[in-house]
Amino acid sequence: MSTLKANGLTLGYDCYGDARDEAMLLISGLGVQRLRWVSSFCEQLAARGFYVIRFDNRDTGESTHLSGAPVPEFGALAAALAAGRVAAVPYTLHDLASDAVALLDALGIPRAHLVGRSMGGMVAQLLASTHAERVLSLVSIMSSTGHPGLPATAPDVMAMLMRPPPDPCVDEVAFLAQSVAFARRIAGTGFPIDEEAYRAVLQAELVRPQGPGGMARQIAAIAATGSLRPLLARVAVPTLVVHGSDDTMIPPACGLDVADHVAGAEFLLVDGMGHDVPAALHDHLVQAITANARRKAG
Repeated sequence: MSTLKANGLTLGYDCYGDARDEAMLLISGLGVQRLRWVSSFCEQLAARGFYVIRFDNRDTGESTHLSGAPVPEFGALAAALAAGRVAAVPYTLHDLASDAVALLDALGIPRAHLVGRSMGGMVAQLLASTHAERVLSLVSIMSSTGHPGLPATAPDVMAMLMRPPPDPCVDEVAFLAQSVAFARRIAGTGFPIDEEAYRAVLQAELVRPQGPGGMARQIAAIAATGSLRPLLARVAVPTLVVHGSDDTMIPPACGLDVADHVAGAEFLLVDGMGHDVPAALHDHLVQAITANARRKAG
């Protein structure tokens, strides 16, 4: 496990495979660390001939936590956006995309395949739209364009997401119980979570830096960035959009919206998959990601 300086931040990252192979950058989702891209998945991709890099977005894990930045007040943020005003937020998804480019620069990687999940899928879409010269292919998993009017997160899922978790330093048992309950709710009917494995990932995350307000700042970044639809016409690399039929966090129509706005994109709807990348699907997803990376553009 390593860190480096990039874009004025410290970014935590890991690499798998041979640095002489084509690079593949894995971009994490809302409020979660790079550990959610589990090592076995990274190793499978590396075995297919990719130099795999996973990293922590700002405000997570071993990357810089902007703890001195304000935590957005969501009512004021929503009012500003509804009125068409530029929302005052610490950063947007464009900044997260700039972090990813700076990481590639620091590692001496000119171009990479991109695989993003959830919020990370939106960051990957932005990179492919605005830094086309750095991107070899794009895979957006369980993500969205963020366009207004798309189906929303199920109300009970949103309530669980926004519920403040117990402080793990005070009551780790309660923290793990709430986290597992949420993961269980957003898992698909075909792929229930492996609770023992999930708890192990959570406990590994807990030994890393924890900063207050990080997830709230990332939610604000998503909201303030707005719809990515106008940018997606610029994407000219092989693109695969993967979504679960049972995703209650980001409904399948949101993934289809991504595919509909990228020329030549392929859409893979996985029956029974929720808002997760379960181990039972790793072989299938690695095969699909590899096939997309080997496709010719246009």
